Amino acid sequence: MHQAVYEGDRRLRVIDVPETAPGPGQVQIDVAFTGICGTDLHILHGDMDRRVTTPAVLGHEMSGTVARLGEGVAGWATGDPVTVLPVLPCGACRTCAAGHGHVCPRLTFLGIDSAGSMQQRWNVPAQALVRLPETLDLAHGALAEPTAVAVHDVRRSGLTAGEHAVVVGGGPVGLLIGVVARHAGAHVMVLEPSPQRRALADRLGFPAADPTGADTAALVEDWTGGEGAAVAFEVSGAAAGATAAVHVLAPRGRLVMVAIHATPREIDLHRFFWRELTMLGARLYSRDDMSTAVDLVAAGRIPAADLITHVEPLHRAGEAFAALESGAGVMKVLLDCAVRR
Repeated sequence: MHQAVYEGDRRLRVIDVPETAPGPGQVQIDVAFTGICGTDLHILHGDMDRRVTTPAVLGHEMSGTVARLGEGVAGWATGDPVTVLPVLPCGACRTCAAGHGHVCPRLTFLGIDSAGSMQQRWNVPAQALVRLPETLDLAHGALAEPTAVAVHDVRRSGLTAGEHAVVVGGGPVGLLIGVVARHAGAHVMVLEPSPQRRALADRLGFPAADPTGADTAALVEDWTGGEGAAVAFEVSGAAAGATAAVHVLAPRGRLVMVAIHATPREIDLHRFFWRELTMLGARLYSRDDMSTAVDLVAAGRIPAADLITHVEPLHRAGEAFAALESGAGVMKVLLDCAVRR
């Protein structure tokens, strides 16, 4: 069985390991596709070395089918199409009791704190499974997890129909946020320096602009009739993106921090004071968010075929990561992990 493992010091290697049977309460999945997430890149760059134990099997954006059931597992059958909710809260702390298990201080995240889905067969707790429709293309099913991120971000923002929202960063998650926000009835603009990503945003029906060297506040005020945006989603992970997200907001606007900023950023706190702005962190998602995401993908609301630009076999995981890092015409990169019989 093949796995893509992070060995530290920016090293990724595909290795062959013996297959292990699922334990009690576990399900073994034949992994079909695994998407490469921005978090996987952060791990490869060493930004999460204090948390990740090497060698680490990466991956959590996935789809597949049930292969084997461990002892005591009911409600599933071999061949069932599934994805995984990789968020495993402790269930015992105050945060979990309040219904916010996705930010549990003792959270286990599959693919970070334990082995992930960049392998041909993956043993996971049965409680992590999420059913996919039989008719759904499994490549598209691998987008359920990043779509759940977008669903959670939009819900966290409190966005309502008719409001204007600016997405700063037109990568896969940024465009998914745009799609989900538009589905909620919002008007959406995308700020993105890459011409290729702006072109895709335009094809998806979003006004898109290059924020580089532009007066983004004036640009958005013109788009909103002089008001500014009710919500800005910072998805770029760049210092300039964080600055732009603050400055496009209308009075009492809401800034949703989606991207992982590996280093501290300067924020214009005077503008927060002057306009009574609100900043919201948005991390991960709940099972309800994932269920909504599956419904959106299955209904064709998510432009999966436009977002998936590269599919590489698992043994070319290194090349797949390199393609994503190059940024040249690349959006969502999937690894084909299927066992060839």
